[in-house]
Amino acid sequence: MSDRSCRLCNTPLSHTVVDLGMSPLCETFIEPHQLDLPEAFYPLHAYICEQCYLVQLGEYVSPEHIYSDYPYFSSYSESWKEHARHYCDTMIKRFELSSDSLVMEIASNDGYLLQNFVRLNIPCLGIEPAANVAKVAIEQGVDTEVYFFGDETAHTLAAKTGRPDLLIGNNVLAHVPNLNDFIAGMKTLLKSSGVITMEFPHLLTLMQENQFDTIYHEHFSYLSFLVVERAFSDHGLTVFDVEELSTHGGSLRIFARHTENDLLSVSERVNALRQKESTFGIDQLDSYADFEKNVWETKRKLLMFLIDAKRSGKQVVGYGAPGKGNTLLNYCGIGTDFLDYTVDRSPHKQGRFTPGTRIPIFHPDKILETQPDYVLILPWNLADEISQQMSIIREWGGKFVVPIPEVKIL
Repeated sequence: MSDRSCRLCNTPLSHTVVDLGMSPLCETFIEPHQLDLPEAFYPLHAYICEQCYLVQLGEYVSPEHIYSDYPYFSSYSESWKEHARHYCDTMIKRFELSSDSLVMEIASNDGYLLQNFVRLNIPCLGIEPAANVAKVAIEQGVDTEVYFFGDETAHTLAAKTGRPDLLIGNNVLAHVPNLNDFIAGMKTLLKSSGVITMEFPHLLTLMQENQFDTIYHEHFSYLSFLVVERAFSDHGLTVFDVEELSTHGGSLRIFARHTENDLLSVSERVNALRQKESTFGIDQLDSYADFEKNVWETKRKLLMFLIDAKRSGKQVVGYGAPGKGNTLLNYCGIGTDFLDYTVDRSPHKQGRFTPGTRIPIFHPDKILETQPDYVLILPWNLADEISQQMSIIREWGGKFVVPIPEVKIL
């Protein structure tokens, strides 16, 4: 692997975290007329850099290819919209945002978050690379520019629209192949007194909770606080606060400022999280040694459950068609021999088939028609929301199943 180098520090990569074999792009859903066509698979092999400890995949497909017509729309999760509403209310109060402020969001998706600022007449701008998704945001009244964000884009936006008091990036940092250019862009764009907030899945939780299915090609990096704090510091940005969140199975929300802006002091939560990661050994290669073995065992347990259920004549279907679900299905080799179908609330996925495994995707009402014995919740991070929405399945004795961190019948 001497020809592969770290995307942060250029150190050659040779240490494996987990090898999930070959997998298709997890958000490339198959149209009916494509079922007989070949499909591209790429290595899903995560490495850790021995120098800076960034866990990462290789870049096999460009972001332009991934996001030219993106099927993920944030607004289809009620809990995620509520998370966004609460975030906006909190930021407005904490940083005293008003009609004189400017808020920008990188990877703003369909405007699900920024619409909360629009309603309160706080000027805002979305920056979204997927034109089809940006179109929905604009239709919802959220000003949106179609750009892939980086330092060049930051200079363009600063001249065109001004610099934000609050610069937001939720679940985007892991999607960026060129982290240095992206972070440099935030430094360029941010107002001198401004604040950056970013949310991303926490590598520590991924390791501790065996969340291997969150590894897919659209996520180029898997981020610890250690790595992010150092990377921001290298570009003149200081992380002054951090919150641990339950979203996406366990995420961090960091708060950053220009290093020269010392009016915002570094909170004790920063020191506490540094210590928490240090105790785990986030900067010790030995700490990653057993992760792959745990993944193998989770695969075996899930397949044993499905084999026993099918041999007993039970019908098993899926709920959701998320990126993480497609990693799970492809790695475990689960097709229609185990899952009759899956369902999803997004009309952009209904009528299509899951990548690789070719499982048909229907509207959730399909579950009411067939009354399955088990519903495997693929977006397990939304298990509470989904089990409440679909609680009717219990009326015929149906049960929900989650696959991560290991198979569990709810």
